[in-house]
Amino acid sequence: MSYQVEIAVPAKATLGEGPHWDHENERLYWVDILEKKLHIYEPQKCENRTITFEQYIGAVVGSKSGDLLLAMENGIYRYNIQSGQLTFLTNPEEKLSNNRFNDGKCDPAGRFWAGTMSLEEETGAGSLYCFQPSGDIKKVISPVTISNGLAWSPDYKYMYYIDTPTREVQMYNYNKETGDISLAKTAVTIPDGNGYPDGMTIDQEGMIWVAHWGGSKVTRWDPHSGNLLDEIAVPAKNVTSCTFGGKNLDELYITTARIGMAESDFHSYPDSGHLFKVKTNVKGIPAYLFED
Repeated sequence: MSYQVEIAVPAKATLGEGPHWDHENERLYWVDILEKKLHIYEPQKCENRTITFEQYIGAVVGSKSGDLLLAMENGIYRYNIQSGQLTFLTNPEEKLSNNRFNDGKCDPAGRFWAGTMSLEEETGAGSLYCFQPSGDIKKVISPVTISNGLAWSPDYKYMYYIDTPTREVQMYNYNKETGDISLAKTAVTIPDGNGYPDGMTIDQEGMIWVAHWGGSKVTRWDPHSGNLLDEIAVPAKNVTSCTFGGKNLDELYITTARIGMAESDFHSYPDSGHLFKVKTNVKGIPAYLFED
């Protein structure tokens, strides 16, 4: 179908990422990793509030208690919006001072999955971790280079995962009760000339939506057949992630970045770094919350 992409927030983010829709309060949390900013966008008010931290912030998710969990440069933290209190929870890579957390999401059982990467994007320096409501954290996939997109199938049978430089979306068998995964297959391979897969989301039909870094688009795929189903052209070179939001979960919010662009790119893509929104003909799944 043809899509009408509009600017939701003209943010000019350096590295916009990690959109998380708060379905109960109808607002979008998203981050600007390198500017150390957490954004809270309330579309009903056309208002985008910004909170600045003292370290990089890679991902934000909600929790059942109402607090936020943040995957940051120096570990995983709990954040209370009302009081502004930031509480350290864990850092499995305390001895890897050159690493930071990147993308992360909660699974259907309320565990927080978040991955790491080297500040210099060193090959194989990162890992994907699973943080349990009990406070335990375990390394699940390693080594990875740029830990990125995560999604779980609506029937809870599969987990999808992206390590960006591989240009692949991997499909894992997933056990909701235990959180155990086992590699099933490569679900999607992004063809050369289309950029690299970054963040992703999934719709109610079990189809995955992938943001293309360097590819100026979001694509929709059938992860079982590997077939490309649809694509949305985005007026930004580096498209970083996407998630469904809005009252009916039929609006796709898309984050983008200004980093990594040549001077000539800014003439072609002056809206890079903005938060975009587009109406779709399918619906997403409400974001899973941390089970605290």
